[in-house]
Amino acid sequence: MSISNLEFTAANQALGRAQRILVVPHANVDPDGLSSALSCYQLFRALGKEVTVICPESPPESLSFLPGYDKFKREIQEDQQFIVTVNLEEGMEVDKLRYTVEDHKVNIIVMPKGGRIASKHITLSEGLNMYDLIVVVDTADLSLLGSIYTEHMDLFSQVPILNIDHHISNTEFGQVKLIDTTAASATEVIYHWLMQMPSYKEKMTPDIATLILTGIITDTRSFQNPNTTPRSLEIAAELLEMGARQQEIIQNVYKSKPLSTLKIWGRALNNMQIDKEAGIVWSTVSREDLAEMDAESKETSGILDDLISTVPDAKVYVMFTELEEGGLKASIRSTMEVNVSSLVAKLFGGGGHPRAAGFRVKSFDNFQLQVLECVQKLKEGIVQQKKDDADFNQSSSGDFKTSYGRSGGIIKNEAKVPDKIQEVKEDKNKIEIDIVEKLRGSDSDSNGKVDVMEEMA
Repeated sequence: MSISNLEFTAANQALGRAQRILVVPHANVDPDGLSSALSCYQLFRALGKEVTVICPESPPESLSFLPGYDKFKREIQEDQQFIVTVNLEEGMEVDKLRYTVEDHKVNIIVMPKGGRIASKHITLSEGLNMYDLIVVVDTADLSLLGSIYTEHMDLFSQVPILNIDHHISNTEFGQVKLIDTTAASATEVIYHWLMQMPSYKEKMTPDIATLILTGIITDTRSFQNPNTTPRSLEIAAELLEMGARQQEIIQNVYKSKPLSTLKIWGRALNNMQIDKEAGIVWSTVSREDLAEMDAESKETSGILDDLISTVPDAKVYVMFTELEEGGLKASIRSTMEVNVSSLVAKLFGGGGHPRAAGFRVKSFDNFQLQVLECVQKLKEGIVQQKKDDADFNQSSSGDFKTSYGRSGGIIKNEAKVPDKIQEVKEDKNKIEIDIVEKLRGSDSDSNGKVDVMEEMA
């Protein structure tokens, strides 16, 4: 689903009206979310806006090369402003102004110079919101913002939201949306937006180009993932021409890893398990593993794509990581046979893309037992998805050369064209001839006109 001109226009108008903008990526931010937030920060600042960009937890040190990395704030400043206004009559001035706090009361003391202040001169009002637009990037649902959303729900309900994303599981929250599920990354969506407006396009810099290219490279895994499109490759080439520093990205993302990361990757490989019959490969990293290797949970983010998903003869690959704050996160990848976005949405309320998705389990008594329970649910879900796809294919998709089930998995290849298609065509032609013949043989009125509705009745 691409973005329409009306949607781009709505986004342009929302940005044009805004002056104080809050930019937020999802919790446990990845390189695409981080790069999306920072590219918006750079663009909006260049357009003369006041911009605050939030990252609720410390971003990975490996991404500190990203332009604007030091601009992230950890928390939203949402201080309420309650205004007491004293309307001064002509010639009246304020001589002294002070306040006292006693018995849970604030007394504001105004001493006029020349004249008297009456209660009719006093008005009360709430100050302006700290922000007049919230831009949420690379986030399929507001709940994925974590504490930033749950602790500031009033703010998100009062301030207009611009939703910029590429996930097929996006719930389409917000008043304005730039959602392109055909885009390889959220930064690619931002690139399309930036390029369609001359006033935005002229703000492109090598720094913004580097940020956008970082999102594309990491979300396609250096153009290895199935979400890579010809347009993604074209955009990457255009960004290089605009000054994007590709080698800087590769060096920092793929060739620089702390010793703690390498150790935890080794532990994950040692913990790997496979169910050959079900076609599932999975691994685990517990909090005990993290503590022993002096690592953090975010350091497991590359294990799945770089190591586990290379195991042959499997359909689904899962990385389970126990989180320091409690609960677990699961990253999941699949071959073309399984739609993991649909699978985890149904089983765990997760989401993502057909071949790359994720979910969370907030609480459990035992991490390893919870992992086994999740694996069992996935096995059952894969079987059910295959059955549903086969039923769907048999009832409505069996006439095509390549058949896709409703979950998006490839079911079978057929070259057979059933006789029913030809029969339908013949029946349609017969009906058309009958109508023409009937009209041709009908009596017409004095003007040579035929009452078509009466003749067809």
